[in-house]
Amino acid sequence: RGPRRLSSGASPAMEELLRRSVPPLPPYETKEKAPPPAELRGAEFVRFYRALQPGPPRAELLTRLARDFGVEHGRVAEAAAKVLQAREQRREPGALLQAEDRLRYYLNPQYRGLFQQLGRLEGGLRFLVELRADLMEGLASKAVDGPHVKEMNGVLKNMLSEWFCTGFLNLERVTWQSPCEVLQKISDSEAVHPVRNWVDMKRRVGAYRRCYFFSHCAIPGEPLIVLHVALTSDISSSIQAIVKEVPPLETEDREKITTAIFYSISLTQQGLQGVELGTHLIKRVVKELQKELPQIEAFSTLSPIPGFTKWLVGLLSSQTKDQGRNELFTESEWQEISELTGDPTSNTLKKLLNTNEWVRSEKLVQVLQSPLLRLCAWYLYGEKHRGYALNPVANFHLQNGSVLWRINWMGDSSPRGLGASCGMMVNYRYFLEDTASNSALYLASKQVRASEQVLALVAQFQQNSKL
Repeated sequence: RGPRRLSSGASPAMEELLRRSVPPLPPYETKEKAPPPAELRGAEFVRFYRALQPGPPRAELLTRLARDFGVEHGRVAEAAAKVLQAREQRREPGALLQAEDRLRYYLNPQYRGLFQQLGRLEGGLRFLVELRADLMEGLASKAVDGPHVKEMNGVLKNMLSEWFCTGFLNLERVTWQSPCEVLQKISDSEAVHPVRNWVDMKRRVGAYRRCYFFSHCAIPGEPLIVLHVALTSDISSSIQAIVKEVPPLETEDREKITTAIFYSISLTQQGLQGVELGTHLIKRVVKELQKELPQIEAFSTLSPIPGFTKWLVGLLSSQTKDQGRNELFTESEWQEISELTGDPTSNTLKKLLNTNEWVRSEKLVQVLQSPLLRLCAWYLYGEKHRGYALNPVANFHLQNGSVLWRINWMGDSSPRGLGASCGMMVNYRYFLEDTASNSALYLASKQVRASEQVLALVAQFQQNSKL
């Protein structure tokens, strides 16, 4: 079997590099005897890739790698035929198992060998995380597309999941004494509640606060995913109370701490999306806090509800198109809303929700509280994607075995919170003795564990809204 012909159109340098860098899959019989690929080839690939401009040049290389160095379909077909033959001839188990092993071997795409080789280089793991971030960005923007690229993304994600499993991860706590570049990275990567300045950062790692991250033994000191915790005396219903600008307190009164609130979890490396890090981080931090503060009784989140406003505005649009009247609100609610907006259609309300202007009217805020709470409860509890919670944050915490515990009106009154979820936030509560059974129930039968407050709001929704 000669070397693969690369599709025409690639620059000769790129063709040559790929042919030299991607180790061919040796025949099954000689797989143990094949010499290991030269380290220099991997380093050359890294240099070439990094010298390319982000965007189309890298997209072209990734597309060619995925399309021209994948699985050799002819060999797979031959191996699959041998498995069928061994079954039909009812040969001894050893022959069938060997035929299956051969098939499994030929199902490995060629580029997997390159990724394995890069993973062994110094700095190679960091490079592969960067490469996958480019791949994810390309798939999102359609700069790279097609089944081959999606397949390569899945293969690389599975490899990273093995390399970034808990055995290789270190839990580190951030304090004001941590290295400056670590504090800067934590500040830059905060995706949920942006850090305003150094005073704000000092508060977030000071008294009554904890901040932890996972690093990897091959990338020491580099935060991969960060969790912020507030230590309180009750389950917080407002994020402003946690991230407000107040001078950091110097000492902690441990008697006052009975509750740990996880208020922000941020992945710092986009290339690790889909790699199971958040779940492990929460579990490790719970253990750490139990050791440090055994008196903590409650573990809960105070979480954003991204996408709720967009979902609600979408519903209002489709209702208007369908029958010119609104079925999300009761008659009396809609009458009050129409009077306050001066518009019997939902167009003004949609505009007010989209621009956050509705919060300027105290009366409108009052009137909307009850219907928006029950709509939000339904959005979190009842709206599904393939049977699981449509909202990604809800799905994450429910998979971890938490309970959908409380929806908080005006939990986040910042422009960002109003824009994403009409200012509402939600607590997912972790009852440690039940998390394993809740998680199993949700994953197996898609059942959401929810508190009485949430179930009562869902029941109100079912009575008053006709979706």
